Amino acid sequence: MQLFVYYTPESIPPDTLPDCAVAIDVLRATTTMATALAAGAEAVQVFSDLDRLWQVSEAWPAERRLRAGERGGSQVPGWELGNSPLACTPETMAGRRLFISTTNGTRCLEQVQAANIVLAGSLINRQSVVEQLLVYQSATVWLVCSGWEGAFSLEDTTCAGAILQGVVEALGQPEDSLMGNDEAVAAGVLYSHWRHDLLGMLHHASHGQRLLRLGCAADLEYCAGIDTVAAVPQQQAPGVLVLEG
Repeated sequence: MQLFVYYTPESIPPDTLPDCAVAIDVLRATTTMATALAAGAEAVQVFSDLDRLWQVSEAWPAERRLRAGERGGSQVPGWELGNSPLACTPETMAGRRLFISTTNGTRCLEQVQAANIVLAGSLINRQSVVEQLLVYQSATVWLVCSGWEGAFSLEDTTCAGAILQGVVEALGQPEDSLMGNDEAVAAGVLYSHWRHDLLGMLHHASHGQRLLRLGCAADLEYCAGIDTVAAVPQQQAPGVLVLEG
């Protein structure tokens, strides 16, 4: 297994695909997706374009859909939900499909949706993602960070490092034999630095600071909880994620 880290969707190699891709958006899209599915959502369907989401979701009965729209960290006016995992309660999600469009995470998932296997990873489901990667034993794995509007993000790269370290520890192989690029090595170093203070890391991150200014401190605390959710969103059809298995 060779693991590659890409800091943004824009940095993935053109004209090639991995055997498995893990999209990561700790703050907050992939955290929200894992939480929604764990709470009983039927599926999560992702869109980079708000108008396209609205058009497709109109075909679903109102009682079986939820529309989540977020731009710049804030809920899109007039939409039922924003991008807070704390809104994904069993009472809200059970049996419904979550149609979601966010600033960064859904764009990342669309960029890798042609891979053979697509998973959504975050800190909260880190261990479950690791276990799934060990089951698949894919020759090539891309850990693709959503970043922030095309730029590096501290939280997503740290999460990629957490997943990498989980695989390294589970396989018991030399770290160098699994790292596919320098970015993977750097991600592992970041996680080693922050692993005992993940909430502090989110408070240092520029997007974490942006969310704090928007009054989302509780979201950051939830997103920093490592290995708290077992759900692994896996792509069933392009743009449609369901519980793995």
